[in-house]
Amino acid sequence: MISFTDTARIKIKRLLEKRGGIGIRLAVKTTGCSGLAYVLEYVDAHAGDSSTINYAQPDFSVLVDKKHEVYLDGMNVDYVRQGLNEGFEFSNPNERDRCGCGESFRV
Repeated sequence: MISFTDTARIKIKRLLEKRGGIGIRLAVKTTGCSGLAYVLEYVDAHAGDSSTINYAQPDFSVLVDKKHEVYLDGMNVDYVRQGLNEGFEFSNPNERDRCGCGESFRV
């Protein structure tokens, strides 16, 4: 299961209202000094294939490829503002550690 704070849900809903689309896709990619980084992309359409899980929220879809679920299961997504910086923050119980710059993680 992937959960979202109210702040993250509101931000995603507003971004989708502005841009269009049915939801977002969460994934991981190989990068950085620790190995993996989170990817958040817009989704314009979904065919409902068997290789994708839909963690549907009340106002949008959240698609995750089954091969990435092992990395993302149990994760909580928040949207935070700190000073002049703002963005999505991922709290993932599967993370074992992060690199010093915070861009990548290891499971």
